[in-house]
Amino acid sequence: MDTLYLVAPLLLIAVVLAAVWLDRWSVPVILVALGAGILFGSDVLGLWDFSNMRLTNEIANFALVLILFTGGFNTRWRDFRSVALPAGGLATWGVLLTALATFLVLHNGLHWELEKSLLLAVIISSTDAAAIFSILRRQSLPTKLSSTIEIESAANDPMAILLTVISVQAFASGQVEVFPAALLFVWKFTAGPVIGWLLAQAAMKVFNKLHPQDRGHYYVLSLGIVLLIYGVAEKLAHASGMLAVFIAGHVMGNTPFVHKQGVANFFNGLSTIANIGMFALMGLLVFPHQWSTLWVQGIVLFVVLTFIGRPVAVLLGTIGMRLGWRNKTLIAWAGLRGSVPVILATYPAAAGLPSGQEIFNLVFFAVLLSVLLQGSTLGVVAKWLGLSTPARPRSLYVLELITMAESDLDLFVVDLPDPQGAHGPKIADLRLPTGAVITLITRGKEPLVPKGSTELQGWDQVTVLAHAKDEAEIRSLLLDPFEESEAT
Repeated sequence: MDTLYLVAPLLLIAVVLAAVWLDRWSVPVILVALGAGILFGSDVLGLWDFSNMRLTNEIANFALVLILFTGGFNTRWRDFRSVALPAGGLATWGVLLTALATFLVLHNGLHWELEKSLLLAVIISSTDAAAIFSILRRQSLPTKLSSTIEIESAANDPMAILLTVISVQAFASGQVEVFPAALLFVWKFTAGPVIGWLLAQAAMKVFNKLHPQDRGHYYVLSLGIVLLIYGVAEKLAHASGMLAVFIAGHVMGNTPFVHKQGVANFFNGLSTIANIGMFALMGLLVFPHQWSTLWVQGIVLFVVLTFIGRPVAVLLGTIGMRLGWRNKTLIAWAGLRGSVPVILATYPAAAGLPSGQEIFNLVFFAVLLSVLLQGSTLGVVAKWLGLSTPARPRSLYVLELITMAESDLDLFVVDLPDPQGAHGPKIADLRLPTGAVITLITRGKEPLVPKGSTELQGWDQVTVLAHAKDEAEIRSLLLDPFEESEAT
């Protein structure tokens, strides 16, 4: 059967149809993609015989670049600034603590072999940005909490990569140079963000200088820039390319530039395709018949990591940060594993270590359990902890400002607070800044044309066209009346 034009399209269509149907039970799309990949693969339906590990690694890296750039682009600066300390701590010493606790339990507690215990602990020590972004953005969680988990997942790859490279080198050659490895880590963690920031500034200047007749040129340009940022950081400077693209996305997402909304829409679509495609491809790599001899150890690895390694790292790594036990519990449970550990799991086999294939299979099995159990129950745990809020329906009507010239005008949406239907001010009574205008009100499934006599209500989604510098003032004007009403 023709793989490219028959099997692959059927696989993608099946993922989307199944994801839409299963969404009522909050089943994450990446889990659906994994399941579809396994179903279409060699061991089940046999429609696609795929086992190219190297190609999968390249595609996964490409997908992560798009996903991390989009994640940075959609992360607001105020959220990033408020969680920099806990997220940065979990991304560095949190990864180290996870690996250490997992290793001690596997080796000293369960008496697994030294090589297998250490390699498994370091390879699976980091959370996965693709899985986190895919699942967390479907949950109604406090902004600070979700930002902590998301930013940690985007920034913790360098530490996991460093620990894996050092461990594989030690077992392959019998020696390791600690000082050069430490310098390499410092370089990756500092140079990556600097490169991302500098190239993002240059990219925005290019966007503001160009005025092509075809808007599609902006999409080609933006994709080229993002891939170049990763290439310069990772391949030329040997810094963290993943951190570079996340910071570049964050800088560009928080700065106005020509055709910003178009770029945002383009990368939101690309990252969704990359997410689904990457996990479907990983599912194709799974050969369930190989699990007959390792499923018990795979479950043990998942249990040790999830219920000992990650909680210990969160508990010790956030001491003095006033997060509260409920937030820490959810952060611990949200430590999803995904494509990065699977990529790192190929390193031992590539280095010729005898345990290479076994380690890959164990890591893959534990990752599947993580996505299946943690990913599908994250909303339930958040609700049990009292951290979830009533889910706001996504607006069925969207206005977008596509700029083809440099402008400080912006189009943004303000979600009016609880309770639904609460009485607010009339539009005529609002003293909006000069040049600001309310362009659309979405109330449930109905779009409302704004008039001076229109009374705002709780849960309305108000779209405003205004100068970017006035956004904070306008949000206060719209939200404060509801807070004052609730206080009285």
